[in-house]
Amino acid sequence: MRTLNRSVAVTLAAVTITAVTACSPPEKADETKAGAGTATSAADLGGMDALVTAAKKEGALNVIALPPNWANYGEIIKAFGTKYGIKVNSAQPDGNSQDEINAADQLKGQDTAPDVFDLGGAVAGANTGKFAPYKVSTFADVADSQKEANGLWVNDYGGYMSIGYDSAKVPAPTSVADLLKAEYKGKVALNGDPTQAGAAFGGVQMVSIAQGGTAEDIKPGVDFFGQLKKAGNFLPVDPTSATIESGQTPVVFDWDYLNAAETPKLATWKVFVPDNAVLGSYYVQAISKDAPHPAAARLWEEFLYSDEGQNLWLKGGARPVRADAMVKAGTVDKTAYAALPQVTGTPVFPTETQTAKAKEYLSANWAKAIG
Repeated sequence: MRTLNRSVAVTLAAVTITAVTACSPPEKADETKAGAGTATSAADLGGMDALVTAAKKEGALNVIALPPNWANYGEIIKAFGTKYGIKVNSAQPDGNSQDEINAADQLKGQDTAPDVFDLGGAVAGANTGKFAPYKVSTFADVADSQKEANGLWVNDYGGYMSIGYDSAKVPAPTSVADLLKAEYKGKVALNGDPTQAGAAFGGVQMVSIAQGGTAEDIKPGVDFFGQLKKAGNFLPVDPTSATIESGQTPVVFDWDYLNAAETPKLATWKVFVPDNAVLGSYYVQAISKDAPHPAAARLWEEFLYSDEGQNLWLKGGARPVRADAMVKAGTVDKTAYAALPQVTGTPVFPTETQTAKAKEYLSANWAKAIG
């Protein structure tokens, strides 16, 4: 799923709005759009006030594949719309990363096309030609390893791959291998199709590490899910809050912030991150180079990477990319930061090269393994 689940953030700035005198020609909408569409920072448009003005003039922002219960996106969308008086059109909230790219291709040139992307790393890395470079005002706070140097993409929020489970329905797993036991028959769900959804892809990578592979060598992970299917334990259902609460999907591979978000709704829901397979990953933000609302797209990115936006992700249990800088500056939400799930072990953060090789193997072998 981004489907409860679901899974380069870049922002484009806007044009300075100048007063129109009686002797001057009227401003053309396409000229305004062109100015915002090439802005690589708010300064290119005359500063944040000018960006805000241009975005408000556009009046709308198109986002896609952002479930309200995913990293607190429901509150984030509401906060942005209220703050700037911009209507946020949220399409396909249960879509995945590939759905975002497909929509951009299918709707190119239309007012309903996505303005911005929130993507898993594998899908983002394969589609950088669709992104527009932009540096938000807090760009320097993001580590060089978490962004493209010109702001073509920027990591936004992340977490660790985990196993969520209903302790009232299954025994507590102590390792990934436990899930092959009879007690888990028909109970283990993966958050989406790993060839399309970033969270599901991360689940296969995590299992690979646990089974002696690496983030790059994911054959052990693919083989494991094949064994899980053969044992009758793999449940081909995209988990959602509803399937978790109803007991339909009592075991779910998903990011820790998404699994942890279910605990307040289901007291018996627990979150487990194997010590020997701590896979960390960030989602990435990017602006579409074909954004129909380029100023609003850039303002959205400014909002997401502000202290306010980062703390809203944190409130949703996700680890915002500027967390370290905000802790140092004293601007982080300390209560939300302290509530993050505890993780032990050495985290593995896959490189772009590792992810590309893993995805190549996955594309060629996943269907055969679980078919």
